[in-house]
Amino acid sequence: MRKTQLALLTLGVLAGFVTVTPAAARDYPWCAQGGEYDYPGECAYSTLEQCQASVSGRLLFCDRNPRLAYGLQPEPQPRSHRRKRPAAPY
Repeated sequence: MRKTQLALLTLGVLAGFVTVTPAAARDYPWCAQGGEYDYPGECAYSTLEQCQASVSGRLLFCDRNPRLAYGLQPEPQPRSHRRKRPAAPY
């Protein structure tokens, strides 16, 4: 009985890892700005009302997402370049 419970628990945990998918990065039209957020802010709101409800009492404000409002694309992250070793003299 104990081995069966342990096997089912292990199977459940493994199934949870398999079905979890990473969240897709998406820019929403409204951003919470100010305070602890750098520019452009926390752009996770579909409507102005959602944003206003989130920033209420947090000393933040809502504004349009500049990446969507002005057609700006996020800058690609810099890639770390590996330095190649100099060729050994033969």
